[in-house]
Amino acid sequence: QVQLVESGGGSVQAGGSLRLSCAASGYTYSSYCMGWFRQAPGKEREGVAAIDSDGSTSYADSVKGRFTISKDNAKNTLYLQMNSLKPEDTAMYYCAAEDGSWFCTHRRPADFGYWGQGTQVTVS
Repeated sequence: QVQLVESGGGSVQAGGSLRLSCAASGYTYSSYCMGWFRQAPGKEREGVAAIDSDGSTSYADSVKGRFTISKDNAKNTLYLQMNSLKPEDTAMYYCAAEDGSWFCTHRRPADFGYWGQGTQVTVS
């Protein structure tokens, strides 16, 4: 019943910024872990960032200091602020969610059951 829709992707020059949004609808709960994942052509999906129900966050080493994950519970929206973008960040970005918390900071795709359709980010 949970539906996730990403937006905010696009093309940007290296060094630029972009903010992705993920609107959640249906039945969502404060106990859900939410995360951002990305997948480039020919590569496996990787966990970029995750945020637990208590606000705790986790980031992939490659994006630490550049990306910030946050959520607005009142708006039922997840965000990913991406700064100092690099060509290596080019990928399809997906929003995901799953009920629970023990697995959250591990950012493993297999642990998440609800997924958005993805939004493309291209850095040149």
